[in-house]
Amino acid sequence: MGKVWLVTGASRGLGFEITRAALNAGETVVATARSVAALRDALSGEHERMHALALDITDAEAANSVAAETTERFGAIDVLVNNAGYAELGFFETFTDAAVRRQFEVNLFGTMNVARAVVPQMRERRSGLIVTISSVSGLVSNGGGAVYSASKFAVEGWMEGFAQELAPLGVRSLLVEPGMLRTDFMDRKSANFGSIDIPDYAEAIAQYQSFVDAANGSQPGDPKMLATQIVALALQDHVPSRLVFGDDARQWVGAKVDQLRREIA
Repeated sequence: MGKVWLVTGASRGLGFEITRAALNAGETVVATARSVAALRDALSGEHERMHALALDITDAEAANSVAAETTERFGAIDVLVNNAGYAELGFFETFTDAAVRRQFEVNLFGTMNVARAVVPQMRERRSGLIVTISSVSGLVSNGGGAVYSASKFAVEGWMEGFAQELAPLGVRSLLVEPGMLRTDFMDRKSANFGSIDIPDYAEAIAQYQSFVDAANGSQPGDPKMLATQIVALALQDHVPSRLVFGDDARQWVGAKVDQLRREIA
């Protein structure tokens, strides 16, 4: 049967591609999203090894139920792909407090909910892999991405420490930090923009939104290629702690590393 995967946010984007790549590798995948109908529409007829379950990751009880149902049915969860998330894109002061908190509720606390639900059975078996989909924005922040980056910086700090706690117990971790991927992540139906009008930022925000709209659909990163790499790494005995994916991501991270070295010196 191969390994059993649990993938969040599997109905579209990178989560969909990871689900398909794992299935094509002979794995069994429990694919989750807020809507089972959306999952079945996206993955209908894909494989008999694909099982769809509804999951809103901000609901801790639902995460526990999905983990328990998956473990009861298949005996274990070998690979958790914590992928579900979204972006608040825009200048910090244009966001309400509620919008900022919602960003963290999904990207950080929701991701933690799923990990809490799955990790105990991995610890018990002294085996398992947690793949956390972060972003290059979890390592490098810029104007227009402050709120989204803040949530991903938090994910990075949490998983970097959590991975060290889990390693002696046989549970491995892979943080994935893609650059810009050709998915609908930057689409207006996926990404949210600030709602508070601040004239001082008006021109800069207009330029930023034009950049986002122009980039949407023409991003350089291939999500299929990334998904294939993630699945290949998951099937190896030794997994790196991080995967920085895309020429753009490597360039941005490299520039920040160089800057940090200069400032430390």
